[in-house]
Order: sequence, then structure tokens, then C-alpha cells
Amino acid sequence: MKLKDLALCGVFAAVLAVCAWISLPVLDIAFTMQTFGVFLTLEVLGGRRGCLTILVYLLLGAVGAPVFSGFQGGLGALLGVTGGYLWGFLATGLTYWAMTAALGPRLWVRVTGLALGLLACYALGSAWFLLLYAVRGEAMALAAVLSKCVIPYLIPDGCKLVLALILARRLRPASPKVAV
Repeated sequence: MKLKDLALCGVFAAVLAVCAWISLPVLDIAFTMQTFGVFLTLEVLGGRRGCLTILVYLLLGAVGAPVFSGFQGGLGALLGVTGGYLWGFLATGLTYWAMTAALGPRLWVRVTGLALGLLACYALGSAWFLLLYAVRGEAMALAAVLSKCVIPYLIPDGCKLVLALILARRLRPASPKVAV
């Protein structure tokens, strides 16, 4: 990778951290702008650089940098009950990258890639949530997990996706050519 690509990955890893810090603690799991940051990163940087950026963000958090919501960091955040959703950001990136690499960077492909990636994030995060509660002996039904961890976030995440598309359209001309 070129130095410019590495610098962009670093800048967008910081954007992901700032988006995580923007939090509205309404439910047990706070509303954050993390998914917006993931969508924006992928839309501006493309799948390959976007996935690398998300991985850097997760690794920064793993070593203890307070980059996650609530200024959390460390393996405890990545392995805690909501850690699956953090790993799901990488699943979102990989889904987006696979779709845009296979079908090209047309708008409908990018939107579908982000939406399917978000579903992958929800699936991974919810499965992790279910598993950890089961291990603790506090098993929850899938419907309870979905009503707590997914359904309240569908509309806000859809809005974040649209907002990221609009903002990325304005930022993309200023960034180096996106390689899918």
C-alpha cells in the first residue's frame, strides 16, 4: 500500500473512534454513530482499504485504546456481550468488499453490500450475544435478543446508511481513487 493509503486508513480509524464516542444511552445498548462510521469508511475508501481500516480500529481497541463506545478498549470490550457487533463491523466490510469486487461499484451494488453487511453484523452480534448469555446460564430467546439488540436499531442504521452515502459522495472526489 502507498503511504497515502495508510494515512487514509489511519484517519478513518480515528473517524470510527469518534463515531463510537457519539453515543445516546437510551437502551441497554446505546445508540452510537459507529455504523455510520463503518458505512462512511467503506464508501470513501472502498472495500479493501475500508476492511483494513476496520481491522486497525478493532486492533487499536484490542490493545486497550479507548476507541469503542463509552471510551472503552481492551479485549474485554471485544469479548463482552456486545463484542460480536464490533466484530460484525468487519463482517460488514468483508460483505461490502466481496459484493463490489464481484459486481462493480455501481450504487445499487454498494447499497446492497452495505445493507447485507449490516445484516451480517446483526447476525454475528446477536449470535455472540446469545452464546455469552447461554454460557453465563442466563439463556435468552432469539426473539428477546432481536427485540433488544436489532429491531430498535433498524431505522436509525438505515438513516445512517443513507447519510453516509450522501456524505461519501461529497468526500469521494477529495480522496484518492477508490480501488474496489
